[in-house]
Amino acid sequence: MNDNPRFGPATGIGSLPGQDAREAVKTSTGTFEDFPFLPELPARGPGADMIGRTAGMLVELYARVEPSGWRLGDRPGRDTKRARSWLGEDLDALEEFTQGYEGPLKVQAVGPWTLAAALELRNGEAVLSDAGACRDLAASLAEGLRLHLAEVRRRVPGARIVLQLDEPSLTAVLRGQVRTASGYRTHRAVDRQVVESALRDLAAVHADGPVVVHSCAPDVPFALLRRAGVTGVSFDFSLLTERDDEAIGEAVEGGTRLFAGVVRARTPHCQTLPVASWVSGRCGAGWGCLRGFSRRRSRSPRRADSRARPRVRPPGPRPLRPGGEIPRGQPRVTGGPHGGRRQASGDDERARRGAREARAAR
Repeated sequence: MNDNPRFGPATGIGSLPGQDAREAVKTSTGTFEDFPFLPELPARGPGADMIGRTAGMLVELYARVEPSGWRLGDRPGRDTKRARSWLGEDLDALEEFTQGYEGPLKVQAVGPWTLAAALELRNGEAVLSDAGACRDLAASLAEGLRLHLAEVRRRVPGARIVLQLDEPSLTAVLRGQVRTASGYRTHRAVDRQVVESALRDLAAVHADGPVVVHSCAPDVPFALLRRAGVTGVSFDFSLLTERDDEAIGEAVEGGTRLFAGVVRARTPHCQTLPVASWVSGRCGAGWGCLRGFSRRRSRSPRRADSRARPRVRPPGPRPLRPGGEIPRGQPRVTGGPHGGRRQASGDDERARRGAREARAAR
């Protein structure tokens, strides 16, 4: 595999609105000319979503739609056939709009742990509850991805394929936050070494190309993904916290590529500000904070031979003393700076009293 693959400046996550495959592929290849992707159209219904599409790729494992979600079955049903049919339709449109294309091309599939948390066994519990079922699912997914990548290479021979594994539930799997079918309990956390090993084996399916893991959840396990040998990590830029700084820094130093998700669909910023300027501003601010830099203008240090200028008290009432006491003989000022009322001090009051007594004596 190329140790330093080249990517385009931007690409899409995967899902697009609408139900027209040709229009979606046309939008993808036209908007991201240097880094197009195979779009997903979940609005078409079950089988076109990320879980259904990946379930249709499985080898010797079949899934069907139940009221609670996708459940594994014994034989392929109409849901599996529909998912494979829609995938073939999408590949036909991709082949049409990428004639003569040479460059990176991204395809997406759900990773083994998010898929294990989403698919159900016959008893209604998630595949995640059975360690043996998880291993079988990962092996079936690896074989299905191998066939899928070979089909994309055949249709777009000049493309350098980038495999994206969607793992939005990875953090929940590691922390034991995936709920059971009843909703009253959660499945046990999966050992990190087991998770890392499964991801490494799946990344080996695309050994001659880059593999990127995408997670839109907070607290992305950057260190684990780096040890698993993936080329890059895609994440939601707005969910980063200071706790992620060290992990991101280690990933960058280790050569892991970062794909920052900064533009949301239907974001109001894109309606008032050019997208390129807005994106560069957000990325620049975040990268500056990560590296410990401040975007504020730094103050120039005072020269050693410069003389301290004497402080000149501005006109107006004197400030309060440290204890909050008004200086003696200073009139008390209340109200705002314009038209504020003036409360006389003791000396002024005695002068006024003397004037009144003098007038009364006359």
